[in-house]
Amino acid sequence: MSEHRQPSRRHFLKSVAATGAVLPLGSQVMGSEKAGQPLANDRLVVATIGLRNQGKLITNQARQHAEIAAFADVDSRVLGENVEITAEQQGKKPDGYKDYRKILDRQDIDAVLIGAPDHWHTKIAVEAMLSGKDVYCEKPLTLTIDEGKLIEKVVDQTGRVFQVGTMQRSDCDQRFLQAVAMVKQGRIGKVKKITCGIDGMGGSPVIPITDVPTGLDWDFWLGPAPKTDYRALPKMREGYGGGVPLFSNCHYAFRNWHAYAGGKMTDWGAHHVDIACWAIGASDPNQRDNGNIKGASKITPLDFTLPVEHKDGFPVVEDQYNEATSFTIQVDMPDGIEMIITSGGDNGILFEGTEGRFFVNRGKIVGKPVEDLVDNPLPEGALEEVYGGELTSHMANFVGAIKSRKQPIADVWSHNRMLEICHLSNIAMRLDRELKWDPTKREVIGDDQANSFLSREYRKGFEISM
Repeated sequence: MSEHRQPSRRHFLKSVAATGAVLPLGSQVMGSEKAGQPLANDRLVVATIGLRNQGKLITNQARQHAEIAAFADVDSRVLGENVEITAEQQGKKPDGYKDYRKILDRQDIDAVLIGAPDHWHTKIAVEAMLSGKDVYCEKPLTLTIDEGKLIEKVVDQTGRVFQVGTMQRSDCDQRFLQAVAMVKQGRIGKVKKITCGIDGMGGSPVIPITDVPTGLDWDFWLGPAPKTDYRALPKMREGYGGGVPLFSNCHYAFRNWHAYAGGKMTDWGAHHVDIACWAIGASDPNQRDNGNIKGASKITPLDFTLPVEHKDGFPVVEDQYNEATSFTIQVDMPDGIEMIITSGGDNGILFEGTEGRFFVNRGKIVGKPVEDLVDNPLPEGALEEVYGGELTSHMANFVGAIKSRKQPIADVWSHNRMLEICHLSNIAMRLDRELKWDPTKREVIGDDQANSFLSREYRKGFEISM
């Protein structure tokens, strides 16, 4: 599809810096197509970076719409398996690389799908946009709040299309769209409280240093994260995420470590807190234009358990999982709405208002306001109005956005506004105190130590290439 394209990243950023320009969302600087114009060829050419679990899933989804031209993964066994499987499925063998930058250097690739661990998301995404690629990136998008700001800036400056993989916005039998529409249509009156149940997670025994598995480039897997030894216990995980150690600091289990992820708080919070904020308009991207920023104002850790001792927000040992295993967080939202994020109770979202309450998750949507829809259904087109157009799968929405050069349903600004709540909840637990948040300035009020957690230092040699 592509004819590519672009001036060098360095030249592009120098030009932006010289003029002080910030391009509007949806504008296009680099690419073979002008903003708003149809693609020269309907068949996209894409590549996936990071192939375990979600990376493999989104590749399969993209194959319905695109040619899979290349893969990158630091685990040679996983890379080889996916190359061969995809070659058989699409009748054309994709190229395989250990270094994702070889994908970004190619001029025939239109978009990249990022399924790498969370600590890699921002570096790969920013460099992909600066190389002229549109991006689909798995959730949670960032490891820190400041990374979210950087991604937003580069989306604005390059005009690239960027979809975050919060699939509940599109998929799951439209239950979540129905929930958002019901709230926006006033079916529970004025919203008073929202409870997001996102499950907890277990701690770990002491995990010893051991040999790095054959085929895994451990140093490259760590990337921007601090240098450390590979740790694992021999017992293997079953089911989803199988084929890897049950306890480790790498594949699948990376979610349990501050250095690479945010535990259940950002893993499942990226789904349910997203729907909650969407329903009450607390992540509406149009807020940027009208200057009326509505967001969290206070985050209070009511109860929580960290599996290891922390000092000044950092774990004092490095041989056990360190993300919160259980928690109840209270978040003060706009218009007097109370949000509770908890590891207890049912996984899903409970909306409570002055005129009723209902519960939604991936298996059901229940409550009297739902039952009342039989006699008083939502207006025709209510779900489409919430969604912003024709209801599609999440990947189809991304492909459509590439063709229209408009941002998709899970845009980076909406995602980051709700993910800030999850990041702040983790910071509040690590520091064991309430945090007051300025949603306009996007900083913690009167707490320099807490603000130091809004960013992170990238390991030398793995800084973002700007």
